Amino acid sequence: MTEPSASTDISPRPIDLTRRAVSPDAGLSPRATRVTPVDVGVFGGSGLYELFDDVEHVEVATPYGPPSAPIAVSEIPSDGGAVRVGFLPRHGRRHHLPPHLINYRANVWALHHLGARRILSPCASGSLQPEIHPGDLVVCDQLVDRTSGRPSTFFDGPTVNHVSFGDPYCSHLRSTVAERAVAAGATVHSTGTVVVIDGPRFSTRAESAWYRAQGWQVINMTQAPEAALCRELGICHSALAVVTDYDAGVDRPGTAPVTQDEVYAAFAAVTPQIRGIIVGVLASLVRERTCDCDTATNGLTPDPPHDLVGPG
Repeated sequence: MTEPSASTDISPRPIDLTRRAVSPDAGLSPRATRVTPVDVGVFGGSGLYELFDDVEHVEVATPYGPPSAPIAVSEIPSDGGAVRVGFLPRHGRRHHLPPHLINYRANVWALHHLGARRILSPCASGSLQPEIHPGDLVVCDQLVDRTSGRPSTFFDGPTVNHVSFGDPYCSHLRSTVAERAVAAGATVHSTGTVVVIDGPRFSTRAESAWYRAQGWQVINMTQAPEAALCRELGICHSALAVVTDYDAGVDRPGTAPVTQDEVYAAFAAVTPQIRGIIVGVLASLVRERTCDCDTATNGLTPDPPHDLVGPG
């Protein structure tokens, strides 16, 4: 896989990528088409399975197996010209993939392969602190990975790459996300640590109380290894944690342990606002990146394990 130069970060590239475009109806046969590379990627979380209406669904084969769903490619206007967006619901379009079985490597690789050098990552999260309320948004700046067993790197050899991950999210992209969230009228916490657990179950009270005692702000099931994989490919990545509930260890009178249906309903309630924030971020991005996320690759590219593998 060849890494393009940083100077072409989000501009559509003058190359032809032949992919398979499919209807939202999975029963229809794919057809060959030419796809203009995307500028920015967006991962959908629990409750966010579609972003825009006017889309072209594109299947991308990857060396790591199929992504969670066809990528929905659309275009929005911006100050710097039209921005092409690739949207990928990480749990699948019908939420059939639990967090521990998501093919994170295929998802990140697919968006990167289509041209995305920035990825926005809204995700459902539980609050670990009483001052962070359901409905609030946290633009995380730190991450604690408590998962196990998930393939978490593109560098399985023979090329080895020890990437810098002290600050797991792009500070420039985070700043833009926070600004647009405030402008949208949301209650925003501009920093915060997300602890990532395997799931799919929620935490016990004891586990949650321990996470809270560490001073961490929110809990989630998908930010790892997603953030690290983005860093390995030099992608600017920003999480937008959508607080759907208080986690079990937050001692608040009348607060019962959360249920799955409550999380889905809480995320659905703020989905229009999240869409508006994403559009605002996309419209305000400058063409060339000025951060140093691309230098994290150390000039190295992964050795894909095998040939491209797509759906079916």
